[in-house]
Amino acid sequence: MFDPLSLKYDAAGLIPAIAQDAASGEVLMMAWMNADAVARTLSTGRVTYWSRSRASFWIKGESSGHVQQLVEMRVDCDRDCLLVLVEQTGPACHTNRRSCFYTGIRDGAEVVLSEPMV
Repeated sequence: MFDPLSLKYDAAGLIPAIAQDAASGEVLMMAWMNADAVARTLSTGRVTYWSRSRASFWIKGESSGHVQQLVEMRVDCDRDCLLVLVEQTGPACHTNRRSCFYTGIRDGAEVVLSEPMV
């Protein structure tokens, strides 16, 4: 049985979690989890993060309806980062874009690559 405490957390007890669309492979966002958020995600199938600003659990989509349903969780080789493969409902980014990674750096300038979803 997987033990969330077997992961390597930072000094604040957090581990980065990268959310990726399980079907398309698109990287959607990065957020933080603690051991309890990892355990809750695995037990419920609803991706749960730790909000550093609110110091509380954050179930993705709980207020927005933009739910992340867990398909699979992967641990990197150093055990200090997670990849969370998800089925994403609606936009993943709080700016109402599909992905938080909507700004590119091209020829030394920032370029907005996607507009907010309608």
